[in-house]
Amino acid sequence: MIVVVGKENPAYVAAAGALPVRFVASLEGVDLAGAEAVIGHLPGDLLAKAPRLRWVHSPSAGVDSDLTPEMLTSPVVLTSSAGNGGISLAEHSMLLMMMLNRDVPRWMRAQAEHRWDHYRHGELAGRTVGIYGLGNSGLDLALKAKAFHMRVLGVRRRPDQPSPNVDVLCDLDQLLAESDFVVVTTPRTPSTAGVFDREAFARMKPSAYFVCISRGGIADDDALLEALRSGQIAGAGLDAHGVEPLPPDSPFWSLPNVVVTPHNGATSDGTLRRSAEIVADNLGRFARGEPLRNVVDKAAGY
Repeated sequence: MIVVVGKENPAYVAAAGALPVRFVASLEGVDLAGAEAVIGHLPGDLLAKAPRLRWVHSPSAGVDSDLTPEMLTSPVVLTSSAGNGGISLAEHSMLLMMMLNRDVPRWMRAQAEHRWDHYRHGELAGRTVGIYGLGNSGLDLALKAKAFHMRVLGVRRRPDQPSPNVDVLCDLDQLLAESDFVVVTTPRTPSTAGVFDREAFARMKPSAYFVCISRGGIADDDALLEALRSGQIAGAGLDAHGVEPLPPDSPFWSLPNVVVTPHNGATSDGTLRRSAEIVADNLGRFARGEPLRNVVDKAAGY
């Protein structure tokens, strides 16, 4: 039996073939004794209640919350929805870069006050964007940045992999020193958590902007606040935050050089459609006994 957390989807039933599919609103109270696969977030304590379980598919691209201690030590295969929001997150990155580059909040304040505020602003052409993490969203951002005539630097864990539209694969030091926009698109893992600390922000240009659209916790919030308040960096565009929802009393809300969005960059119809396509594809593979797509390396964290 395959247990799917979510609304009924005939495409899933068709893809599963002869395997029975059960749709549930949540896993609370569900008998998992006969489940061979779960599509949805599986709390670690439920693994012991599913002795036949062979596969769990996370509906998220990032799986930091799915890698419970129980999952890390389990032989159960974990797959993710990596790639579902890559296009939307790349678009959101471009949006945040343009808002910061042209100081769009200034226009919005003027509009609210019915005030004609005509000023000289920047443009992205000729600027350098440094992308920290060249997965689906990072590579799509590189494509979009090239269309805006930008120079693209990139850092990735496996530099032997193809990186189209990236001008230079480099280390973090070079990326920080040369970028006008540093964009974080990597998942949060033990090796990326807290990478952007006081030293990292100190190595950025004072005219540079920090943009985070993947996961909070990759930047040290206190260090970022200090860099923004002191003018060590020019500003930030933040869709992913160390604490979510961002508390009402967070100083990030009111800083004049920060654009805050509520981890909303991938909340699009396209993301939902691609998520469903990934699930259906994997259900078909599971039913046929074929290798699954987006298998998570539990040690690496994605």
